[in-house]
Amino acid sequence: MKRILITGANGFLGQKLVQLFSQKDDIEIIATGNGPARIPRNKHTYVEVDLANKFQVFDKIKKASPTHIIHAAAMTQVDLCETEKDRCWQNNVMASENLIELAIQLNAYFQFISTDFVFDGKAGPYKESDIPNPINFYGKSKHAVEQMLTRTLLNYSIIRTVLVYGVCYDRTKSNIVLWVKNKLESGEAINVVDDQWRSPTLVEDLAIGCKLAVDTKATGIFHISGEEYITPYEIALQTADVFGLNKKLISPTDGSKFKETASRPLKTGFDISKAKKELGFEPTSLLEGLKKAKSQLA
Repeated sequence: MKRILITGANGFLGQKLVQLFSQKDDIEIIATGNGPARIPRNKHTYVEVDLANKFQVFDKIKKASPTHIIHAAAMTQVDLCETEKDRCWQNNVMASENLIELAIQLNAYFQFISTDFVFDGKAGPYKESDIPNPINFYGKSKHAVEQMLTRTLLNYSIIRTVLVYGVCYDRTKSNIVLWVKNKLESGEAINVVDDQWRSPTLVEDLAIGCKLAVDTKATGIFHISGEEYITPYEIALQTADVFGLNKKLISPTDGSKFKETASRPLKTGFDISKAKKELGFEPTSLLEGLKKAKSQLA
């Protein structure tokens, strides 16, 4: 029987991963989070653990002897990572180092969730073979773990993703789609950047991509995202259309108008041909993804 450890189980992706893997009877799930569980108990065990604390990791997790580790936990607030670098390094790099060491001892398959922000945004959309060059500390912390993994003899996969959207179980996680929806519903005018390019990813698609790699014990780097290459402004307009909201409240702007602590790459987005060919991954269109989010909220 597979025993799968899912870190960050309270998070956006983590919640979807627990739900997805819980559909299989031949899998034992150990879900971890930094704080009480925020997802309903299903066919999984929940363990509260500070992953940056090596003693806790080995004391609370090792005895469960996971055969697979899906490491979705991370500090993802890009500006906060820039202002609190030590905290970011502890949560993103040191925590990963502890789990990698555990995986080595258990000979477990290791999957790491990474980001398009490992790239500088000068030449997107990116293939897996393109050379990372992060321009903010969040991206640097993720790239550091990627490099760490490549130096091990572990059977591992790195799943990079882009601008994840959708609806999580406890409705606590925001994203561009929910932000636009909530602002427009309140009648508030919003400015949305039209000089940055991304390939937005439905959270359920990301979870499925992770599962495909786990099921096949795929190794190496895989880009998992949608196929459309568009700006946040265009995403906002489509969101307004699907939810029946006033898109006249949406104005285009450029990134220089926002005072953000951390630099953002202008053009990321992914070429997902490798994931489609080797994993059988098929992304949901943005339109269908928005409709799915709408039905979930209803």
